[in-house]
Amino acid sequence: MNIETLVFYFFSAITIIAAIGVISVKNSVQAVLCLVLAFFSAAALWLLLEAEFLAITLVLVYVGAVMVLFLFVVMMLDVDFAAMKQGFAKQLPLGLLVGAGLFGAIYWVIRFEVFGSDKVPEPAKSDQGYSNVEELGRLLYSEYFYPFEIAGVILLVAIIAAISLTFRGRRDRKGQSVREQHQVLKEERLKIVSMESEKPISNSNVNREVGDAS
Repeated sequence: MNIETLVFYFFSAITIIAAIGVISVKNSVQAVLCLVLAFFSAAALWLLLEAEFLAITLVLVYVGAVMVLFLFVVMMLDVDFAAMKQGFAKQLPLGLLVGAGLFGAIYWVIRFEVFGSDKVPEPAKSDQGYSNVEELGRLLYSEYFYPFEIAGVILLVAIIAAISLTFRGRRDRKGQSVREQHQVLKEERLKIVSMESEKPISNSNVNREVGDAS
């Protein structure tokens, strides 16, 4: 057994243990941290498959953004664990049955007779200067350039449509016109009002008024 196989089994075991910890630990913050650990170990498995772009994306997007957001939300929520545990023992046999059925279906699809080394040979190793990111960028901006740009335009239209459908503000709100502001004259900006001067109040008159009020 070579070192690559040992590394694969090591990170696979960490991924499985972390995934079990997500659904078994009592503290929700610890569950999120277990999910972060599962993502890190899954990224290591992507690196073993020479897919460093997917590994970096998994760490930066999910661990660096999504999981941090989940962690802040979970820390701000007041989760009632007693209410969450109600009915757990009652639903446990059904959950174990569904899990066993799912595991059996996955094993039936990827069993050794179908995906064995004699059926699906191991892909050849890439050269030392191989870069998965470089190859992916070359394919996206050469062979799949038009589908890539069309997909980006479709996503942009979907974002604009979602914002337009969920907008609940006033449609007739006033806006700022820079062109009209530049055309304003000095006479329109400043208005001088002429007022008659009044006689100032002396200190003696102020003291006399205060004494009368008291």
